Amino acid sequence: MATTETRDPIGYLVAGLSRLAQADLLDRVGLRKHAEQAVFTITRTGFSTMTRASRTFARAGVAGRPGVRAPSSQVTGQFDITPTEDQQLLVDVVTEFATEVVRPAAGAADAACEAPPEVLRSALEIGLPILGLPEELGGVAEERSATTGTLVAEALARGDLGLAVATLAPGSVATAIGLWGTDEQQQTYLPAFSADVNQEQAPAAALALSEPQVLFDVLRPHTTATRTGDGYLLNGVKSSVPRGADAELFVVGALLDGAPVLFLVESSTPGLRVEADPAMGVRAASLTRLTLTEVQVGSDGVLGTTDGTTYAECVRLSRLAWCALAVGTGQAVLDYVTPYVTDREAFGEPIAHRQSVAFKVADLAIELQAMRLLTYKAAGRAAAGREFGQAVALAREACARHGMQIGLDGVQLLGGHGFVKEHPVERWYRDLRAVGVIEGAVLV
Repeated sequence: MATTETRDPIGYLVAGLSRLAQADLLDRVGLRKHAEQAVFTITRTGFSTMTRASRTFARAGVAGRPGVRAPSSQVTGQFDITPTEDQQLLVDVVTEFATEVVRPAAGAADAACEAPPEVLRSALEIGLPILGLPEELGGVAEERSATTGTLVAEALARGDLGLAVATLAPGSVATAIGLWGTDEQQQTYLPAFSADVNQEQAPAAALALSEPQVLFDVLRPHTTATRTGDGYLLNGVKSSVPRGADAELFVVGALLDGAPVLFLVESSTPGLRVEADPAMGVRAASLTRLTLTEVQVGSDGVLGTTDGTTYAECVRLSRLAWCALAVGTGQAVLDYVTPYVTDREAFGEPIAHRQSVAFKVADLAIELQAMRLLTYKAAGRAAAGREFGQAVALAREACARHGMQIGLDGVQLLGGHGFVKEHPVERWYRDLRAVGVIEGAVLV
């Protein structure tokens, strides 16, 4: 990534994505047609494994010194959701990637509960893990990129929400370390994410906040952290952890002295156990359950503050990411059902001529636009470093409620076809129900 040329904030990523969009790469990854290879199916056989060391994160940097932080974006005082020229270029290429690579692989990935290696490798090649990192840390952002991250998440979800989560999960951990990590933490972990992607060195990583508890409150996790002489002991269970079996680094939320705190936990740490945790939706993300039993974390394992403020911001940025995923998936539903109701005939005319159908499609478009506006407003406030708790709460409520309705309406508009896997709308309906349920997993 080193160069003497001056580029725009995301110029490096745009250049990389442009290379990816070339036909020879799409043919090389072999995803222009649905994958026809046999893959390990979690839902049928399941798995249970003890985590093992697959990478050594050598300690580096200066202990106790604050890490590098990307500056907040400039506030213009105008409410303008129009992407910048660079952002639009990025969205165009990611949309093509989602259409040409992600969507053809989505059906098989959903059935297998596993993202194809080719898709994950391509995600590394286009630089998704370093999207939220400043240039000083090997990334591409000159300022906080919550808005750019939101646009990318939305574009990916138009291909498939489950694969979007699988490809964005490692970058979410890198972004978290970039936002709140110390100099030592950044120098220890981030070089692995920003390494030459052609060497496929970027680690899988996961943000673990959800828990399998009834009426779970993400701000009051049941997982606990107890102080010891040289660090902390973590005990608890985390659920809906994407690609947990492959992850080499986890960001785990736990309650410490009455306040929720984030901890960096390497997969080689004794006491970690990963089990399959397939759900109704988001199945391509290989969701797992992470059990922590007397897991020892050093005193340098705390990510951010211990008063709960870092944890709360992480939750908000994660919910913002899920809002973006809901908008992208909702757009996929609208794009699919609109030509369907126009072409599908009943009693000698297109069913779109029926007011009940036309009004339902119109309602779907209205709800989707409301979700998008609320999400973009929250992303803009987050990127500017302004308080965005209320904005993201409104966006999440709208995306959770209307997102599920969009999925339901999409199934209804297809009639009997909405119930069969020949059409992807039933999968999108299942995925959209996760927006109001899963916490963590991804952030922008």
